[in-house]
Amino acid sequence: MLKTVKIKNFRGFRQFELHDLGRINLLVGANNSGKTSALEAIQLLCARDNLKPLADMIDRRGEYLWNERTSEKELDIRHLFHNHKIGIEDKDKIEVLGESRGIDKSEKLTIISDLRMKRRREASDNRLEIDPRGTDDDLDDFKSLQMILDWSSGQEQTGGCALNLSDQGGLSINSINSISIRARMGAFNILGSMETTEKSEFTTQFVTSSGLTVPKVIELFERVVLTPEEETVYQALRAVEPKIERIASVGSVSYNPLEESRQGFVVRANNSRMPIGSMGDGVWRMLGLTLAAVEASNGFLFVDEIDTGLHFSAMNKMWELIWEVSKRLDVQIFATTHSSDCWESLADVASRYDTTDDGITIQRIERNQPMGRANAYVSLQFG
Repeated sequence: MLKTVKIKNFRGFRQFELHDLGRINLLVGANNSGKTSALEAIQLLCARDNLKPLADMIDRRGEYLWNERTSEKELDIRHLFHNHKIGIEDKDKIEVLGESRGIDKSEKLTIISDLRMKRRREASDNRLEIDPRGTDDDLDDFKSLQMILDWSSGQEQTGGCALNLSDQGGLSINSINSISIRARMGAFNILGSMETTEKSEFTTQFVTSSGLTVPKVIELFERVVLTPEEETVYQALRAVEPKIERIASVGSVSYNPLEESRQGFVVRANNSRMPIGSMGDGVWRMLGLTLAAVEASNGFLFVDEIDTGLHFSAMNKMWELIWEVSKRLDVQIFATTHSSDCWESLADVASRYDTTDDGITIQRIERNQPMGRANAYVSLQFG
């Protein structure tokens, strides 16, 4: 588990730190205080060689450009950087550092947007050499925008990749998808070539404030059917609606995945069969949360506005279930809220459970404060 996270030059954070982290960590703050950005930075660190979370977080914020030449939508990476600029100086690079609990180990992600000057030079044997950082005026120079990602453990670099950007600073979604697929077989060095190192052993799941998509919920549910975790799902749903007996996916039914509606499942309650949409927002939210927590086994779960759709009377049971699943499946959870009901419910659950070995923290992010440890957060620690 992560014990400390330090974020530098990412989105609204010039510098930000979280300390004494536990198994469950709730970030509390007003709107636009940086809660979601903190989740995104930590997920990028934990996802390692899987770049799909990077594409997902940029796309869901609507941060994209349209390339007229290729007729393709490109990800606008400028907004990842604190100054919203690319190709500037090394001091503007993004850094996310995580230190693990109980062992002397650190993981670090560095992201640089680099305006590279590639230069051609005649070598002594008359072969052409390319120096990636040349500056001599008398050489045949040409400019290339790249986004460079490095992963390191302790003092050793463990992987990395360099992604080419378009002339307007956009990142092709296809280039990320290609690397994400190939990264399943290994890590990349800084030049993009394959290394034979072990791929990331961590699973990360991100649940947005609007929840998982219908296809994603169906996919995750079908993985738990006829396994012990299927009963975990029912326990979670009954925390919202005790009358629920069973649910079943109806993935073969035609639906529009672009619609923000609750589809794809039927519920059996009181010996009646009905669409899950008839049960209200809380049932759908709890279904997505539980499935994502199970899928994040031995990894990390990130939930934005975790209390969305839930009445305060259901929050204690929600936190109890999240705590039980996180311990049993070894999941570290980072969630956000701006609701006092939500963090008070978590504090109540923490006071009634033995959290000595793992810990539960409630951390407050304050807007318009210097993003250092002293002013950025106040933490309530249990355990």
